[in-house]
Amino acid sequence: MWGADVLNSDINLFWLTMSKLPHAQNPLILRYHRLLDAFAKSDDERDFYLDKVEGFLLYFDLDKGIKELEDLENELKENPGRYCLLPKMTFYETKKFMEGFVNEKVYDIDTKEKLLDIIQSKEAREHFIEFIYDHLTELEKWQQYYVERSRIRVIEWLRSQNVQFVFEEDLDFTKHLVEKLKRHLFDAKVSKDVQAARETLFSKAKTYYSNEALNPRPKRGRPPKQVVKVEVEPQMTADIYTIVPPLVRTFLYLPDIANATAVTFSAKFDTEAQLLANLRGSSRVKVDTKLQALSERLESLRHISSRLTDIKEAPLKEDKVLKSFSKVEEDEEEEEGESKGTKILGVFKGLLPKKKAAKPAQDSKVPQKQPSIKTVTPLKPKKKKIG
Repeated sequence: MWGADVLNSDINLFWLTMSKLPHAQNPLILRYHRLLDAFAKSDDERDFYLDKVEGFLLYFDLDKGIKELEDLENELKENPGRYCLLPKMTFYETKKFMEGFVNEKVYDIDTKEKLLDIIQSKEAREHFIEFIYDHLTELEKWQQYYVERSRIRVIEWLRSQNVQFVFEEDLDFTKHLVEKLKRHLFDAKVSKDVQAARETLFSKAKTYYSNEALNPRPKRGRPPKQVVKVEVEPQMTADIYTIVPPLVRTFLYLPDIANATAVTFSAKFDTEAQLLANLRGSSRVKVDTKLQALSERLESLRHISSRLTDIKEAPLKEDKVLKSFSKVEEDEEEEEGESKGTKILGVFKGLLPKKKAAKPAQDSKVPQKQPSIKTVTPLKPKKKKIG
């Protein structure tokens, strides 16, 4: 019975505080990338709060003074229905994020195995980000995957808090019109352009509460033609808040984040610039080590080549050519009648290898056969018979 009384008192306090505050005349205009950054950094050591009345973010910065921290705690206790704590990203959710990306977006088998091993190791979150930033083919896919999945997570949480909202990044209004909407958020009577914009905001806010917002379907039909993507610098409006309590103004969280690439998944580094500086430092050490090893190899090769040249005993032909040319110049001074070309030709004839003499048809060492002489036997005259 006592617990029910406490619950009823909390509910009464909630409605009492909410009734004292002004009511917004249109859905809150929130910056998605700023919320994405706060969701990524919210952990056991850092607390972020969203104001449900005007839409600003508070960061419970422990580096502030004790008096300022006590004032913020009192404000949160006195207005429990106005501020809601952003959820913490647990180790289990972080691991599911990384595993989902590897299983859905990584197609190379070796890269997939390497990332899965990293996820199971210590400080998996930081090592995972370092590996992704070292492989540019996976970095773009990771950033797109992280933004899409985080968007669903942020929308789910805002719906659970019954916040009527639109993301400023999804609006097609001009910068001047958005700032007018922020400035006249609690005014019932406004100009026609602001009133027309409010109607558009109400219809846009309904799309975030549809089923497709949490389960986006791929577009069917023929894919569009490949067109060169033109990078356009987003025109973000100024932060205009009219009912921020004076005691919490120093805790306003107002980072200037224009795109998702500036948001890091890292819990160690607050900004992408810090992450890139750390990665460049580690890569520079690797490069210096490789260059040192390469220089040592080159030095050893030079030493080996110098030893090989010392071992050679045959004189170089270049020296012969130089000596021969110097001799030609001396002969030209002494003899004027001969042409220079003939002398140079004679020099090179001396350098060219001599033709081998033709072998004789018969070797002198081999004894020659004497021609055979036929002996003729003389015929004896026949004796005449007498009588």
